[in-house]
Amino acid sequence: METTTKQFRKRNAILNYLRCTDTHPSAEMVYSHLKQEYPDISLGTVYRNLAMFKEKGEIISVGTVNGVERFDGNTMPHVHFVCTGCEAVSDLPQIAVPEELNREVTAQTGGKIDMCQLTFTGRCNQCIGGENG
Repeated sequence: METTTKQFRKRNAILNYLRCTDTHPSAEMVYSHLKQEYPDISLGTVYRNLAMFKEKGEIISVGTVNGVERFDGNTMPHVHFVCTGCEAVSDLPQIAVPEELNREVTAQTGGKIDMCQLTFTGRCNQCIGGENG
């Protein structure tokens, strides 16, 4: 019973961390953050739980940044910006996901859109500033 309780504590900690951060962490970032509080957590545990949460729709994958998958605990439709310099992933809440795009794709495919992710890539102000400094 104690092992099951520990598993649920770790699972809940992973999900809670994703829902409370806006850094869009990778599995390795989640592991590094939680390792302090849960020294016996394994990277495999983090990967398995992230896969389960993603399959259940409790988190989303923002995609890969420099070959590493990044995750978001905010499953509501929203726009992201990925910096190709420092690899930061930011939410752009002031930009709405265009509903007309969903309608157009539905009309052209005859299918049903489950989700639309809009991601911009480029260099953030800090990275641009570092180039000009």
